[in-house]
Amino acid sequence: MSEAVPPSSSASAASVGTAAAGRYEPTDRTVPARARERASYDRELVHAILDEAYVCHLGYVRDGAPVVLPTLYGRVGDRLYVHGSTGSRPLRMAGGRSEDAPGLAVCLTVTHVDGLVLARSAFHHSVNYRSVMVHGTAHQVTDPEEKRIALDALVDHVVPGRSRDSRPADAKELAATAVLRLDLAEVSAKVRTGDANDEPEDLGLPHWAGVVPVAVHHGTPVANHDLRPSVPLPGYLAAPR
Repeated sequence: MSEAVPPSSSASAASVGTAAAGRYEPTDRTVPARARERASYDRELVHAILDEAYVCHLGYVRDGAPVVLPTLYGRVGDRLYVHGSTGSRPLRMAGGRSEDAPGLAVCLTVTHVDGLVLARSAFHHSVNYRSVMVHGTAHQVTDPEEKRIALDALVDHVVPGRSRDSRPADAKELAATAVLRLDLAEVSAKVRTGDANDEPEDLGLPHWAGVVPVAVHHGTPVANHDLRPSVPLPGYLAAPR
């Protein structure tokens, strides 16, 4: 993903400061209550975890109750962009057409499962994972240039290079699409790796213990039924992903 901040807007002071330092500043909301040794505020690690995933979960409060939406996203520097219909509830709650709107308090998360950790005891079963949690206030993007950059980032997040190899959204499609911006300022990563942590007295039990690796697999691309035979498979799909 691009590290450039859209020219029409400036990143928050906290985001700029942490970017320069190479890490995000821990806060009360980003320091975990358990397994604190697994937490990281390293900027490169946070970005790598975000860039590898496809779907985030966007949490917010609606009418006094929590709501969590799975959705696509894209990263540009120290910002995340989430898109949706202009009629969707979180987009409306995030503010209308003014950049001065109060925005929507959100918690955005991304998780990779890297392995199934099987222990000798049921209590110590676990998973190896990489996750990112972002707290902040999401704002609706109103600047046309920033919106274009955000939509390109959303497409390229799924398949890098795809935004240059597809028709851009027209005026009607842009009018029907809204984009939320969330600065990466209050953010943390959490990672678990390694074996099961069995109790010493359980090590002699006759039960297999270890890790079953889990990985995302990209299959062979299947052409659309109505694709013209003269259209070749793009290089970014032909290469291993």
